[in-house]
Amino acid sequence: MSTTTAPRATHAKRRPRSLWKADLLGVLAIASVVLTVWIWARTGGFLQTFVYPQYAIESQALLTGLLSQTLMALQVIYLARIPWVEQSWGHDLLAHRHRLLGYWSFWLMMAHVVLFAITRAGEGRGGGPLAALYQVFIGDSWMLLTSLGTFMIIVVVVTSIRVARERLRYESWHLIHLYSYLGMALAFPHQIFDGTHFHDLWTQAFWWIMLLAAFITTLVYRVYHPLRRSLRHRLRVIEVKAETPGVSSIVMEGRDLDRLRTKSGQFFIWRFLGGSGWTRGHPYTISAAPRPDRLRITVQAIGDGSDRATKLGPGTRVMIEGPYGTLTEDVRRHPHMVVIAAGVGITPFTGILQDAPYEPGEVTLIYRISSIGDAIHLDELEELAQRRGITPHLLVGPRRAPGSWLPGDVPADLNDEHALGHLAPGIAHSDVFVCGPQPWNDLVRDSLKAAGVSKHDIHIEDYSW
Repeated sequence: MSTTTAPRATHAKRRPRSLWKADLLGVLAIASVVLTVWIWARTGGFLQTFVYPQYAIESQALLTGLLSQTLMALQVIYLARIPWVEQSWGHDLLAHRHRLLGYWSFWLMMAHVVLFAITRAGEGRGGGPLAALYQVFIGDSWMLLTSLGTFMIIVVVVTSIRVARERLRYESWHLIHLYSYLGMALAFPHQIFDGTHFHDLWTQAFWWIMLLAAFITTLVYRVYHPLRRSLRHRLRVIEVKAETPGVSSIVMEGRDLDRLRTKSGQFFIWRFLGGSGWTRGHPYTISAAPRPDRLRITVQAIGDGSDRATKLGPGTRVMIEGPYGTLTEDVRRHPHMVVIAAGVGITPFTGILQDAPYEPGEVTLIYRISSIGDAIHLDELEELAQRRGITPHLLVGPRRAPGSWLPGDVPADLNDEHALGHLAPGIAHSDVFVCGPQPWNDLVRDSLKAAGVSKHDIHIEDYSW
């Protein structure tokens, strides 16, 4: 059979993606933090801290509270899924910064609560320390709502810790996580209306701008745009096909899907209408090169939402958010490409292998599975390997040892990084795409670095939110 190729791309001459738009958001975020500190200083915070030490604790309580609220608003904006920010930074970096802002805002909030509790308990109000604490957290204006909001945020943070998340179903964690928005909303009236510090016009304007920016970006990019796109493109399920035990492909048909400008390797947030659980979105990558009238995803049934998705009937309507993600052919810097996948992690790369420009011998595929029955889209991959000149390696079997990502039949004299060089000669000068379970990804990343692959040539994207 003759080998056909796509037009060759000059990857080595490509420039990095423009980041100035996303960087502008970073500059605005830093400016908002600086402005928050300036608000604290101009209301006497600097003097109270360094000149009148008897007010230092109360002053620091105020500063930590102001910074906490600013960071909470910023983290909502960061994960509003603004397209030009997400496409510049990538979802995993954006999610990392969202989590970083979330944890910093949480600990600042806890410091705010503790410092104000110390201040109020030491004031010696009538009724003693307990009565003073009751008054500040329950009796003062807006404080009951604020206390309820704080409790909700604490629950969200506790359930976001990795150990807790591993014990929760995705659907349960997602539902709990939504309460963070309600918790922030309950805390904002206290921020805006309470106390004499915030009656200045410019100070009020700053807090309203932060509040409205968080609200508007969320409304526009997480409600309006997904609803408009879903109505416009009218996606419906036309086929559900079992691939391997517990894994199914869902083929959807719609109109004008080329206007989405979807690229192989990207993902959407999917909501399949009808039945319970349709309100909770799930991130799945497209598992075939996008067509103007058709998209396909491949889903592993590991929770209520994914299990329901594999049992959909033809005609089920679909709502979408996206496309998101930067794990696409656009990030390549070299003609040679190595694709390393485990299990269902092959799905982002099926489309890339179909429509990316490369010549015979320029692509190596390393596919790691526990058994041959777990291989997804194997017929498609074999056909692609023959038609486009891909060098395939199917690694089958249980891990050979803890801390290794390779199966037991790999020669014992080859450690993980040497095995990479054996499977993909020239890997140190290739773009390497990796997708699998996160612990497995980490092991592969370590092996790639040990094999001399630059961190800029390792392309991994975490799809969790």
